This record gives sequence, structure tokens and C-alpha cells, in this order.
Amino acid sequence: MHIVRDNEYVNIQGTIEYDADIASLTWFRVGGRADMVFRPADADDLSCFLKQTPVDIPVFILGLGSNIIIRDGGFRGVVIKLGRGFNQTELLDNHHVRIGAAVPDMNAAKFLADNHLDGGAFLRGIPGSIGGAVRMNAGAYTREIKDIFVSATAVTRSGEKITLNYDDMGFSYRHTTPTDLFYTDVIFKLYHGNKDDILKQMADITDKRTNTQPIKSKTGGSTFKNPYGHKAWELIDAAGCRGLKIGDAQMSELHCNFMLNLGNATASDLENLGDTVRKRVFDTSGIMLEWEIKRIGELC
Repeated sequence: MHIVRDNEYVNIQGTIEYDADIASLTWFRVGGRADMVFRPADADDLSCFLKQTPVDIPVFILGLGSNIIIRDGGFRGVVIKLGRGFNQTELLDNHHVRIGAAVPDMNAAKFLADNHLDGGAFLRGIPGSIGGAVRMNAGAYTREIKDIFVSATAVTRSGEKITLNYDDMGFSYRHTTPTDLFYTDVIFKLYHGNKDDILKQMADITDKRTNTQPIKSKTGGSTFKNPYGHKAWELIDAAGCRGLKIGDAQMSELHCNFMLNLGNATASDLENLGDTVRKRVFDTSGIMLEWEIKRIGELC
């Protein structure tokens, strides 16, 4: 595998960093370094970069870093970090908006409320950015991305810019079917509402999260998906894993489907804790929990 050096790229407007720290870009603050981090200026720049990056080099796109564990051996390849060029919010008409992939979900919810658009308040309860939310059909409080999705623009691994409509996405619980795509923006459809009512919905969501989730800790959101007909936290609690610790990694006492870095956890501590919880839940319930948090990179 050959990581292209910057003097081999042409017409690139963004920034390239080699042997880059990426642990600090994640909420868990764990993991090794990446061979390269590329911050594209815009979608055209991303396309240009990918066209020049050999297909045998792994490429991973990182949003706000809320739903990921970077393993201790780091990432042997390119991490793409979207920034200002993907941070637009645009009102298209009375019902449709275009939102950039790097916009934090909570900011998107505020933008919708400011424009009296209802149906997207649930975004206030999702840690992360819009691109990641689309990729995993993120949801909270009974609603999901698929409920407001119209279309998305993405760049393929080979650098081609494409548009995907609803039927292209294969939406299911916390999942979409397209792979090796890098989302750049999305169009949502909402309905007219009262701004004060929408802000009240968002405030209620904020209160619920504050009272039931360890949102001020080093965490990554929900660790495991809810199995059909069950709640992951109830299975974890029944298996005696609330507060379970390995090193400085712990399943939260407040919400036991949230994993915490108490300060000095390694990525291995977190992943081992998660796998221990999965085994104990399977032993007590016969259900194997599926990770919701992504784990990428090399083991030490």
C-alpha cells in the first residue's frame, strides 16, 4: 500500500497531514494515529482527491467522532475530515432544506425550528453530524432519518459525484445499504409548524437526555443496537453489566447502554468491555447484541 505524498497530488485545495493524531477527533479520545488526514475544501475537492488516491488505500470519513472507536494501532490509510465546505444550511422552499454533511445534528434541528419546519426535532437527540446520521439512518424518540429523507449527494470511492434518492438507500433500523460512499449534503422534507412548539419538543429532548444519559462524559452514544422486540439497556442490566468496568472503561451507571472512558481507557479496554457485555447478555438471554459504535483501525 502506497500513501500518496502531497507533492504527487495536483489541484488539491484542502489540507493534508501525515502521521496524524485522530484520537483527539473522537469523543472517546482513544486510539492510534492515521497515516493521513485529508480535510477537503468542498465536494469538488473531495472528488479530485479520491480520483488521485489509489483504490488499494483504505479511506474512512470521520464526522464529529461521536460513534466510533479508533483502535490502538491506528488507521493504516486515509481519514477524511469534513469541515467548513460541508457546513451549509439552505432553505429551498416551504418544505425542503439542503443541509451539509458536516452540520452537527443539533444545529440542523435548530435551523429547522428557526424556519418553522416541524418533523426534525428528533435530530436534537442524536450526537454526531448529518452525514453520519444519513449513513446509519440515525434516530431518536420514535423518528429516524428515513422519515424526512428526500435525496443525498455523495462522492464514490473512485471520485464520481452521484445523487441518491429514497429508494437507493435501502433504509432499515440503523442501517443503509450503499457502501463506500462519502455523503456531502442531503435534502430533507419537513412540514410547517409553530416555532415555539418545535423548540419545546427540542427542550424536552434535551431534558430527557440530560436526566437519562451521561452526555457530559467521554462516551460515544448508544453502544449497541436495540434487538427486535427488546431494549439493549434492559438486556445489559439484566445481565448484571450496569457499571461493569475493564480498566478505565465502564458501562454507565446512569444508562448502561452507554460506554464511558473514565479518563485513561485504551481502545482495547473499550472494545473488550463491549465484547464482555455481549457475551454476558448472550449467556443470560440468548441474544447477541450488535455493535452500534463503529470500530476501525489496527489492534496493537
